[in-house]
Amino acid sequence: MFGLGGPKRPEVVAFDIIGTVFPLDPLRPGIVELGLPPAGLEGWFATALRDAFALSSAGDFKPFTEVLKAALDTVLAEQDLDPPATAKAVLLERMKSLPARPDAREAFGTLSRAGMRVIALSNGAAASTKLLLEGAGLDDLVGEIVSVEEVKLFKPRREVYEQAARRAGVEAGRLALVAVHPWDINGAKAAGLVTAYVTAERPFSPVMRAPDIEAPSLAEAARALAAL
Repeated sequence: MFGLGGPKRPEVVAFDIIGTVFPLDPLRPGIVELGLPPAGLEGWFATALRDAFALSSAGDFKPFTEVLKAALDTVLAEQDLDPPATAKAVLLERMKSLPARPDAREAFGTLSRAGMRVIALSNGAAASTKLLLEGAGLDDLVGEIVSVEEVKLFKPRREVYEQAARRAGVEAGRLALVAVHPWDINGAKAAGLVTAYVTAERPFSPVMRAPDIEAPSLAEAARALAAL
């Protein structure tokens, strides 16, 4: 699906990392092991995002690993759970070796063959993003890793997308973002980026700025961007 007027073909395509290229679902068994219900995975991540957004709204910043750790304590306390620190540490450690979506390499390759550069744009740290990409064998197709560490603010703050465009050496309108998070698409769209929403988990929220492209998978999103 294309937005009104049609987007311009981007020179660079940024992929959100946590949730988009690397789904969190493999962490669900670990959430259950801590005593939370399976849906506690979404509750934990939503709590972490809420706190990250609150920090950025006040102009504050903490590494996302710290935000995730604190959010985990919050959701556990809300359910009167107090598992051993070692059990919580195991869950957080598993985030460093999440598997990528099966079509991630196909998506990156499609864009590279179309002459479009691929970069990573993450609310996580550059070092942990690099580990994920290397573990999934995707690092050879990613030219740059842009982390919120560089501006000390989390997406969807405009400054993060502007930093990505600077790092990529292009105007905002020649940079695209691929993400599964409506809030991320909304932020990128507000900053002037071309946006591709992957509907793998949920339909797009009608209260957000509409994406330029909607696709059911990373590979389909990449093909749609390459066809612009």
